[in-house]
Amino acid sequence: MSLETLWLALLGLLLAGYFVLGGYDYGVQMLHPFLGGGRGGQDGQEAARAGDAGRNAALDAIAPFFLGNEVWLVAFTGVLFGAFPHLEGSLLSGLYPLIVAILVGLVLGGAAVQLRGRARGARGRRCWNALIVFGGALPALCWGLVLGLLLHGVPRRADGTFHIGPGDVLTPFVLACGVTTTLLFAAHGAAFVALRSAPAIASRARRLGATLLRDAGAVGSLALLLTLFGAGASMTNRVTSAVLATLFAAALAGAWWYLSHGHHGRAFAATCCATALPVLLVGAGHHPYVLISSSSTGLTVHQAVTDGATLKILTAFGVVLIPVILAYQAWSWWAFRGRTGRRHPSYF
Repeated sequence: MSLETLWLALLGLLLAGYFVLGGYDYGVQMLHPFLGGGRGGQDGQEAARAGDAGRNAALDAIAPFFLGNEVWLVAFTGVLFGAFPHLEGSLLSGLYPLIVAILVGLVLGGAAVQLRGRARGARGRRCWNALIVFGGALPALCWGLVLGLLLHGVPRRADGTFHIGPGDVLTPFVLACGVTTTLLFAAHGAAFVALRSAPAIASRARRLGATLLRDAGAVGSLALLLTLFGAGASMTNRVTSAVLATLFAAALAGAWWYLSHGHHGRAFAATCCATALPVLLVGAGHHPYVLISSSSTGLTVHQAVTDGATLKILTAFGVVLIPVILAYQAWSWWAFRGRTGRRHPSYF
């Protein structure tokens, strides 16, 4: 395997890892208002306290991993800057509006999750709750729009630059990709809450996740139909793309079945696969291109990558840093294993 291929695989691994780990953060943020709920027969104050406790428990599920998951996005950005500077120059400038929206969502959502518990009144908590939902939904939607644009092709000019406008984003295929990713991340978050939370909250998350997976499959089918009729993705490797699309559909179906039957661990594993596969679809489906164009020739791996000497230097650092990231992630999952409310206190 050449260094070019190795670093391209690493780039895809880091982004897929972030989709898996950051995806359930987004999903729990979007869903936490719906995971409270009081019991029948309770008065207003008791129901409000029970609902707030349920929402806290949903956020507690992601609390030990919340900021640590962003390491994968930082590592992905570092590899993009260091190993693929020509791709980075095109992507960050061309997708600037969506990148800014993702960062705004990350900052607002992260701040709201941390500060919600300091609100003294119900009105303040409602404001923070709204920002938490917004901070999860905005990046999830924008990541889906980015995937849709990359699958369809961007309006790349002869000099290698491109800029997206409303006409590029507000197309049926790109919007379908955005909505599918948002629903998928929400279902992924529901599966994570079902795996990590107490039985009552896990039951609500299970039912909600199954519904979201059905909806994600329906909207994803629309994106597939648009592709079949020539108004969707423009894939270089059609056989590979068809295999990955089939695996994606199987992962959605498996996650729905497992959630519906209460197999939370298997459901979460299936949603992990479903959130990672779109990244593989972009990479493997377009190889040897890393960026395809709807108006000119695309950008190949060889054109996007840095020189060989730089790759060798980066490899020396990567051999040390990547195992550290993986070890940290494994340690955090082991240290905070189990359901919330049993081994661990409330974080928020």
